[in-house]
Amino acid sequence: MDYYTDESFAPFLEKMRSEGISEAAIAAFAYSYFELVKGSSGNISESAISAVDSLPDLEIDIKGKLTIDPSLLSQVVVLKLNGGLGTSMGLDKAKSLLEVKNGNAFLDLTAKQVISMRQKFKSPIKFMLMNSFNTSKDTLTFLSKYSSIIEDPSIELLQNKVPKVDKSTLGPVQWSINKHLEWCPPGHGDLYTALYGSGKLDDLLNQGIKYMFVSNSDNLGATLDLDLLSYFSLKDIPFLMEVCSRTEADKKGGHLALRNVDKQLVLRESAQCAKADEPFFQDINKYKFFNTNNLWVRLDLLKNLMISKGGFVPLPTILNSKTVDPQQDTSTPVFQLETAMGAAIECFPGAGAVVVPRSRFAPVKKCSDLLLLKSDAYLVNSSYVLELNPKCNGVAPIVDLDDKKFKLVQHLDVATRGGYPSLVDCRKLTIKGEVWLSSRNIFIGDVVVINNSSEPKFLPYGIYNNTTIDLSNSPGLGPLRPYNISTTPFADQKPGTSGLRKKTKLFENGLYLHNFVQSTFNALKDNGTDVTDGALVIGGDGRYYNLVAIQVITKIAIANGVKRIIIGKDGLFSTPAVSAVIREKGPVWQKAFGSFILTASHNPGGPNEDFGIKYNCENGGPAPEKLTDDIYQLTTTITSIKIATDFPTIDVSKLGSVLYTSNDGTLNVSIDVISSTEAHITLLKSIFDFNSIKTLISRPDFSFKYDCMHGVQGPYAKAFFVDEIGAPEDCLVNAIPKDDFNGGHADPNLTYARTICDLLGVDQKGLPIHGHVNEPPVFGAAADGDADRNMILGRRFFVTPSDSLAVIAAHADIIPFFNQQGGLKSVARSMPTSGAVDLVAKKLNLNLFETPTGWKFFGNVMDSKTLFGSVNYNPMICGEESFGTGSNHIREKDGLWAVLAWLSILAHYNKDPNAPLVHVEDIVKAHWKEYGRNYYSRYDYEGVSSSNANAVIDNLRKSFESLNGKSFGTFQVKEADEFTYYDPIDGSVSSRQGIRILFTDGSRIIFRLSGTAGSGATIRVYLEKYENNPELLNQITSSALENLVQIALEISRIVELTGFESPTVIT
Repeated sequence: MDYYTDESFAPFLEKMRSEGISEAAIAAFAYSYFELVKGSSGNISESAISAVDSLPDLEIDIKGKLTIDPSLLSQVVVLKLNGGLGTSMGLDKAKSLLEVKNGNAFLDLTAKQVISMRQKFKSPIKFMLMNSFNTSKDTLTFLSKYSSIIEDPSIELLQNKVPKVDKSTLGPVQWSINKHLEWCPPGHGDLYTALYGSGKLDDLLNQGIKYMFVSNSDNLGATLDLDLLSYFSLKDIPFLMEVCSRTEADKKGGHLALRNVDKQLVLRESAQCAKADEPFFQDINKYKFFNTNNLWVRLDLLKNLMISKGGFVPLPTILNSKTVDPQQDTSTPVFQLETAMGAAIECFPGAGAVVVPRSRFAPVKKCSDLLLLKSDAYLVNSSYVLELNPKCNGVAPIVDLDDKKFKLVQHLDVATRGGYPSLVDCRKLTIKGEVWLSSRNIFIGDVVVINNSSEPKFLPYGIYNNTTIDLSNSPGLGPLRPYNISTTPFADQKPGTSGLRKKTKLFENGLYLHNFVQSTFNALKDNGTDVTDGALVIGGDGRYYNLVAIQVITKIAIANGVKRIIIGKDGLFSTPAVSAVIREKGPVWQKAFGSFILTASHNPGGPNEDFGIKYNCENGGPAPEKLTDDIYQLTTTITSIKIATDFPTIDVSKLGSVLYTSNDGTLNVSIDVISSTEAHITLLKSIFDFNSIKTLISRPDFSFKYDCMHGVQGPYAKAFFVDEIGAPEDCLVNAIPKDDFNGGHADPNLTYARTICDLLGVDQKGLPIHGHVNEPPVFGAAADGDADRNMILGRRFFVTPSDSLAVIAAHADIIPFFNQQGGLKSVARSMPTSGAVDLVAKKLNLNLFETPTGWKFFGNVMDSKTLFGSVNYNPMICGEESFGTGSNHIREKDGLWAVLAWLSILAHYNKDPNAPLVHVEDIVKAHWKEYGRNYYSRYDYEGVSSSNANAVIDNLRKSFESLNGKSFGTFQVKEADEFTYYDPIDGSVSSRQGIRILFTDGSRIIFRLSGTAGSGATIRVYLEKYENNPELLNQITSSALENLVQIALEISRIVELTGFESPTVIT
């Protein structure tokens, strides 16, 4: 049939061509589709075939019986099928990335096998993977650690994708919710079409590659065998299938047969067997051999066959009945049209088969297989080949796990947290029900373990020899029992640079918080974090819903295997304190693997305001982009949550450690409620000279105020200033944490921090206010809700965050943390932050990094040596224009650290108690005189609709070409672009990080969208003008930037496109 003209196929033809699918793949799909339309069952009837009585045997007839030809290695390609996601086992990534043995994934062992073979035979053996569109990215990223493998540009053969067929219409299924789900891989029979249609078949032939050995990526027994290669070459046949002798366990799998009409070898799969023929199909005495899917193919003869058939191999069609969304049984029913590569044996006249030992067939199709490989029944030899333990005497144990309780890998992971049992002396292990095992379970002979109860039961340690154990009535886990509750995804759980921030009512809605937390645990496991080892830190800034969220997270953590949880007293932890606890609190065996920080930072709090959650990793810093991306992807597919529903409510108001034990005594969970402040204050005491700060504060002519804005900083400020150095308690303002920040907006800037600004005599534009009855304090500071940001003020003087960063960097070596490590080495700033610190770096010959907004980028630089084996750039100081400053003492910005840095600088200049007091203003102006001044301001347009905000950015993107070289009065555009960051530490690329308008005189206008607001979007406009003329260093910032403001408004059309006549906040 001509699929180009058939009306029924036209929608498929259009859909596939629009996706760039090759004509060969279209032809192959068309063949399968019209088999479906014709009503072809694809069945092979019993009357059409006969049994294969005997075949050559690798061990008996081949090994040692023919001359081995190592020169053939230069003519062979080893190809692994790697297109499967393992969805039937609960995986959403390539099955080959699943850890299988000694910390190695399937793909690790495969790569190591190839490298070992190359070294052994001193031959550059060709290696390829056939990936699907589902597995390509993850696989190539994973293989990047094997440079000799990944450097081959032809390493990947990309499997085609084909449309799913709507069962009711037999047309392409439509699924607007997720268009990605309208497609599926066409089965591994696509191997031949993908090779031919991609041109890689010709490429291989042109390289002198004549033979292909192909096998499944989850079959680690399938290695390149020189005896088989030599045999295949000697027999000069087009196709060779490796088969094994069938046993009772194999009776439901496909078998080899002879087609009666021409005595051609054929493969009959279970899907091709009529119900009436099933007894014959499962007769292992008649049909003795099954396909291992280890195949040998002559590539030149494959090409000849495909040309003769119109560009594809006419393989039998397998109709796979599914739903369009495999996670939703109620979604549209579809056919997935698939083919099997082994079925090609019937298409090659003269094709052969050879019997191989079971050692060449060790696939993982279900959790029973995986447990067997992970146990001591299998070993990895020096060539990285998985081998049956010699103690098994050549016979692998049989593992039969309950299919319902151990359907998914996640189920097996939970059941084997205590390690893998010994199976080396076991003949058969049968488990009925949910049973948790450990490495201290030793099975001998035939063992059956039964649990008919509704909860998991732990099998006690011991040797089990030819016995049946019934755990149904044994004690269970009691308060530590995990439950699985069903859920459905929420569409809006993509974390921003500072976690997930939404309206509190959304978090209170059903399982919104639960979904995000469970997705985080799932992502941690996928990324190799063992949450059963070490501690989890939980705490937040005290905002509304904080205490409820802590209880929820704790119960989910316990159900996911966390054994130690550290919570700040009263549920409070500042963001920098969490980083300090992770990095500093010991002993090593109790070190934290990560934390959940409950904060929306400077956003308002309360029942009708914002709540937030973010995950920090074992280095104390924010989760890297890969992890947050993985979390988000998992939130879009999550179907169940693990939660220890029966775990009691924790009293977070009482310090101390409580140990909770399961009813059966096998599991312990420790809940430690600790001081929120101790670890952080102890760390800060090691960084700064407390005595010099204390001396400064005790001066009669020195006074200061610290506004904690009713956020979490209050207890920390009290612990340091009042309890440690004896300052009067009235130096602290708004120091009692409130769950709604006392109705305020805990954002330390000139608009929202009016209490401290009025006290210090600074107006909303940063200009001095006069007329106070009493002189304002000498020094002032403010903190945001989670205490990682800071604002610095002098008497009637505002220090911009960019200037603050530069001044601290210029004076870093007066701080013990820096001078005792040989001095400051590096500085870093976010791209929108002014270049003031750049001038310090240039003069002091410091390393300088310009990064996107987000503290995690600074963390990479800080950890360049410890995590990436690169240069040590520490000690370093970094900062952002959004009032964030810090150093490498932790992996977060630290508001209290910045305040103490400024007090240290003031103490340095005021050592002489008899000399006139040197003020903040004096220090900053002296800095300008030495380095020049970067006039700088930020305009925030808050609560802009997403569509309008995107319109502004899109308009700017379209203007790049017309802006380059354009003059606006005395300003000429040097370059207009969108900032892309190429991370020099881990090689990652972060694009679309802000629109930059760069002028020839060094001035800049930056436009960014902020994703951290709980509702609406925020457009941030950054304006910067450098001035080094001594006569022009003391201008009013708004006057100095007036022309740039007008240029920014003209270029962006922000008033026209948003309807905002003026910014919400000017800093």
